[in-house]
Amino acid sequence: MRASRVVAVGSTLVALTLLAGSTAGPNPVRPTGSVMVPVAALTSFDSCADALTELRAAARDSVGPYGFEDGTLLSARTAVAAGAEGGSQPLGDAGPDHSKTNNHEADADEPDVVKTDGRRIVTVTSGVLRVIDPAGRRITGQLDLPGAEADAYWGSYRLLLHGDRALVLADGSPFVTMDRAWPTPPVESARLFLVDLAGAPTVLGSYRIEGSLLDGRLTGDTARVVVRTAPRIEFPLDAIGSDRARTRQNRAIIDRAGIESWLPEYEWTAGDERHTGRVDCDRLSRPKRMTGTSLLTVLSFDLAADQLGAGDPVSVAADATTVYGTARSLYLAGQQPQPGMGLLRWRPTVRDQVTEIYQFDTSEPGRPRYLAAGTVPGWLINQYALSEWDGHLRVATTVGDVWGEERRSESTVRVLRRDGGSLVPTGAVGGLGRGERIYSVRYLGPVAYVVTFRQTDPLYSLDLTDPTKPLVTGELKITGYSAYLHPLPDGRLLGVGQEADGQGRTEGVQVSLFDVRNPARPTRLDQWHLPSGWSAAEHDPHAFLYWPANGLVVLPVDTGLRLLRVSADRISEIGQVTHPTVTTHSDRAWRRPDVQRALMIGDVLWTVSEAGLRASDPATAQSLGWIPTT
Repeated sequence: MRASRVVAVGSTLVALTLLAGSTAGPNPVRPTGSVMVPVAALTSFDSCADALTELRAAARDSVGPYGFEDGTLLSARTAVAAGAEGGSQPLGDAGPDHSKTNNHEADADEPDVVKTDGRRIVTVTSGVLRVIDPAGRRITGQLDLPGAEADAYWGSYRLLLHGDRALVLADGSPFVTMDRAWPTPPVESARLFLVDLAGAPTVLGSYRIEGSLLDGRLTGDTARVVVRTAPRIEFPLDAIGSDRARTRQNRAIIDRAGIESWLPEYEWTAGDERHTGRVDCDRLSRPKRMTGTSLLTVLSFDLAADQLGAGDPVSVAADATTVYGTARSLYLAGQQPQPGMGLLRWRPTVRDQVTEIYQFDTSEPGRPRYLAAGTVPGWLINQYALSEWDGHLRVATTVGDVWGEERRSESTVRVLRRDGGSLVPTGAVGGLGRGERIYSVRYLGPVAYVVTFRQTDPLYSLDLTDPTKPLVTGELKITGYSAYLHPLPDGRLLGVGQEADGQGRTEGVQVSLFDVRNPARPTRLDQWHLPSGWSAAEHDPHAFLYWPANGLVVLPVDTGLRLLRVSADRISEIGQVTHPTVTTHSDRAWRRPDVQRALMIGDVLWTVSEAGLRASDPATAQSLGWIPTT
């Protein structure tokens, strides 16, 4: 086999010395010593034969007696779907002042179940896209998306809005090409629909690819969609013999697999035209270490065009669970365990806890350009653990055992910079929340806030102005935790999470108002607590709405929405918005009354569920109108 071409700086070992932190409190956060971090890089293949040889070898190391050790492949291929939702960039004649989806970064829009440009509201639920006129409070367009009946009960739908174009992202149905029968095993597929909203909603084109949707971002006219694909390899369920014999049999199956078992197929339509294809070997790269059990593909689509096209795919033989995007960069991050160590354990060892990060340049339209890769110890809570600022990437991770009785864990914030094809560490501050794990992170320019929790909630404030010497400047300990942090004007921070007793047992949803103007002394100004309640905003920031014009905070609690008003130092409750319970079901799916989203258009609050949309007065929570979708 010929040597692979190196398209980035090769893998090296970098000694990362955790720099000393400081705090104004009595218990300073101290460094934990040096950690040897292997820097990842991507390598292209000389040929499909080389790619097949290396993928087979990695997969052989990853397979066990019952298939791949993460359990994703036994008799059929399944893929892990991770949702992320987002907002819209209105173009052209914008309507009244309106809210946008609560995105991580303002210039990188994320897909969500509802979008608005102020003139119209666009929703997608249970395979149906609807256009609502907020001024007339009526549905003006409705479109049943093709194939929605096949995944009515388990498929998920999200959308991006760009002018008169909507890109619908759907997940969950089997991939069946037009020129062959149902594949064995059945393969999950991700589907995209480009919808024209200029008149009655019309599908201009569609796209289908093997795999499951991981996430997407919209910057400018270009939407980039990330798909995770597992190899199409079937292992027998009825194998007999010892574990060693079954493993040998599974390795033999891998040895017979062709390159088509790894490279995802796709098909796309434009009007009556239909096209098929497969990701080419020359568009596939690999990190130094891989398992051969997952492929990440980044697709690029011009939403100003009249068709989706082939998606200009770029693939990496790696895995990821987190997508983070800015106006100029796209990052894919995930744990990549050592081959032969097992792909997923409910209690991973410290050696397993390594996160690999891949950076792509998305500053120009079209296919993203691979820039660099890096590796950090530990694992991410979500995309909010990542932040690009002033030419650096900040990463917050937890490492250690957070499940056992002793709970030997701690968290660290690291600062990385790009050096050639590698993301290399420039500084770090560790020792955060020993015996705990990260529950939320928020970066605000050169400042960061990190919440860890086990029995109490330390809110750490950090100064990241000097990337070589990040510092912990303050710490606040309270009961409970914040799972989502949202910046407010005048040096305040809002936290959404759970209250807890002194032993760490949760006691219902809480909203905390923090004063963080003094980095050495963060304080809590007020708290709103609903015993036994829970909020989807704890794990889905797109369910959270803050409207600065009047200090309105809207968050889902249980099946309804709670309206709160935040002043300079107080949180007060306005009221509750609920949707009617629908006891019948259509041929698509049960219509749930759970209120999923809230948005502001002018001085009207709109709330969205599968059952319909309600217009409400945000000052009183009184209903102004109801639009059913059943």
